Amino acid sequence: MFAFTWVGSALASCAATCACHACTFASKEVMRRSARLAYCALFMLAMVLAWILRDFAKPLIDKLPWIVHAGGGDPSERWYGQQAVYRVSLGNFLFFGLMALAMVGVRLKSDKRDQYLQHGGWFVKIALWLLFNVLAFFLPVGMVNAYGWVARAGSALFLCVQILMLLDFMVSWNDAWVDQEDNRLLWALLGITAGAYVGVVVIAGLLFYFFNPAGAGDCSLNISIVATTLVLALLVSAVSMSPYARNGSLFPAAVVSLYCSYLAYSALVSEPHDYACNGVGRKLTAASASTLVAGMALALLAVVWSALRAGSNTALFRLGLDEAGAVGGAGGASQPLVDDEEGRAFVQEEGTSAGLDGAARMTRGARTANEASAAELAPVTYNYAFFHLIFALASTYIAMLMTGWGTGADEKDFVDVGWGSVGVKLATQWATAGAYAWMLLAPALMPEREFL
Repeated sequence: MFAFTWVGSALASCAATCACHACTFASKEVMRRSARLAYCALFMLAMVLAWILRDFAKPLIDKLPWIVHAGGGDPSERWYGQQAVYRVSLGNFLFFGLMALAMVGVRLKSDKRDQYLQHGGWFVKIALWLLFNVLAFFLPVGMVNAYGWVARAGSALFLCVQILMLLDFMVSWNDAWVDQEDNRLLWALLGITAGAYVGVVVIAGLLFYFFNPAGAGDCSLNISIVATTLVLALLVSAVSMSPYARNGSLFPAAVVSLYCSYLAYSALVSEPHDYACNGVGRKLTAASASTLVAGMALALLAVVWSALRAGSNTALFRLGLDEAGAVGGAGGASQPLVDDEEGRAFVQEEGTSAGLDGAARMTRGARTANEASAAELAPVTYNYAFFHLIFALASTYIAMLMTGWGTGADEKDFVDVGWGSVGVKLATQWATAGAYAWMLLAPALMPEREFL
């Protein structure tokens, strides 16, 4: 009986060991093949950590005298939360910034940094990420407060990238459907355009209703925000249809108008929830804990998705991944090998001495060599340095998102609430409309210059 027990214990131990090795191998394989997913996981973990510490950092920071003594007197809960968020944001900013510097110049998959740094070395990278996040809590308050101003600038750049991506997406979508000369697609564009303008009007009506509630007193600020949004929609549409806009179209103008309406809604919702004119805020304050957690989780996921999308879209910014540079140039008689979907390698046919097409069969050894050569010449699918730079900027944006753009979190259970957030979103609204108008008018105002 004892022997059976011993054998069973040994088998269970072996099974557990094999399972651990299998899980370890699987996780390494996933991180090797899906590096962007792994970096997103680190970024999301940092956001959750910053969110938790923002509301519950006081017991931890109370044990760090070099931070508390700089707070002066009896620091408020808001001060503790802001310090915690800044330090987590700084740790991630340093990690992704260092990764961006390390990946500068990686164009081909044969570069050792692709294998060992971008897609490998996860134990070292996770240790480095932890180290940066811990060391940030040992920095003096003055240095962290200075980083707050860096975070403001980085957040502005992050929002500008989002605006450029939105404009590029809309124009590309419009051009792609128009160029196909398919009546069904043209009718679809017309329907989406009409739907977007209907959405602008409906959103304006809802904003007037919820953010100018009866008995709230003077809500002229909210009324002016909604009215300005409608004016921007009219101006953008008028510019798009003017004779000075060579590439103007109502479809992008309608989508820009709808996005500006969304920004107006987002700005109004970000008003302090004790503000009498914020009718939605009062309802959110009374919401259940699960509703609050779900709302905050959606807001954080939106930031992750925006960072991932922007970091992977290097074609828009043309950061060294052009066709000539990505594979070391394609000029002359020598063409790079290209693998088809079945993994076969093809070479450019050459004429024989008799002027006939050369159709000599490749031996198995030559084909294998050509496939290996093609793999070495394969370009990376996105700019690694730019990907990490976007996540570094997103780290600064998280610091501003959770602290009301440096004014401290106005309310414990919410993110992106406060007058600072309201101002930034309104500025983003104006910047979006202005960028689209400039994109249309710039070629007419400066005809001597070429615009892409």
